[in-house]
Amino acid sequence: MSRIAVIGAGAWGTALAIVLGRKGPNGFRHEVRLWANEPEVIESIQNNRINQSFLPGFILPETIAATNDLNTALDGAEIIVSVMPSQHCRTLFERMAPQLRPETLFVSCTKGLEDGTLLRMTEVISDVLRTRHFTPRVAALSGPSFAKEVARGDPTAVTVASLDGEVSRAVQQAFSDSRFRIYTNDDVIGVELGGALKNIIAIAAGVCDGLSLGHNSVAALITRGLAEMARLVMACGGRLDTMAGLAGLGDLVLTCTGDLSRNRSVGVELGKGRKLPDIIADMHGAVAEGVFTTKAALGLARKKNVEMPTTEQMFAILENGKAPQQAIEELMMRATRSEV
Repeated sequence: MSRIAVIGAGAWGTALAIVLGRKGPNGFRHEVRLWANEPEVIESIQNNRINQSFLPGFILPETIAATNDLNTALDGAEIIVSVMPSQHCRTLFERMAPQLRPETLFVSCTKGLEDGTLLRMTEVISDVLRTRHFTPRVAALSGPSFAKEVARGDPTAVTVASLDGEVSRAVQQAFSDSRFRIYTNDDVIGVELGGALKNIIAIAAGVCDGLSLGHNSVAALITRGLAEMARLVMACGGRLDTMAGLAGLGDLVLTCTGDLSRNRSVGVELGKGRKLPDIIADMHGAVAEGVFTTKAALGLARKKNVEMPTTEQMFAILENGKAPQQAIEELMMRATRSEV
């Protein structure tokens, strides 16, 4: 049994808290503290044991205590699970830093890149904690995992990556049960970039659906999207085999085809002709990470001199309001080449 702080009570953070708070294979339960920024989330959980704002319909185990006080959430935590939106990661860790300890395990579950610095989330965490004069024991968790299905208890498999095998095995043991299976990996770069980049391709897949295009288009998009994801991962020092695994192909297929994907849903509305600000306004605080990641991913690709045509067109759609149909035509009319 461990004392675990989950920082971020959106749908994914709440689902992970449910996993950690339910009875494990040996009958133990972790003591989980779920931190939320929104007072209404705390009130809903305390009064009804439900996060009505972000994950309605799912009862949180009594082992989960909700709080909007960071000090309370972090007090004595042996594992800190960060599930905040990527644009808030640095700010929150700067706030938490005075209370963090070198022996604590950090698990980043945010699938995004930091705008401006182009850093992955574990790099942001390490960058902040460098000012505390210690190198954090950090892992990244990613893979095909819709929050609602995880909370419901559907069998789910994900991967956790760390350069420290002891850290990844500890996280594997803490999270795993009969409904949530975790594999370990030492390719932190590949696991994190896979989780971030697939969201961009998922928006593009939604655009195809919004334009009423068929399965041919989506199949081609997923395949070529995986190719450009792999190019950037390898250019950054990650491994190709990671892209064939849960954090690569697995998460990409899920997010591009599943109706529960927020990123895909944004793409659907873009394909129907709606403007991005209106789409985001209708999400009521939920986050589609791909919207924030696209600019950073393109910046990273240019820094590494990697060609990412789908990401370039998605940037033009999201940032410049380019017509989706025009973007698809330009992708199709690029100079012909070998697939290999």
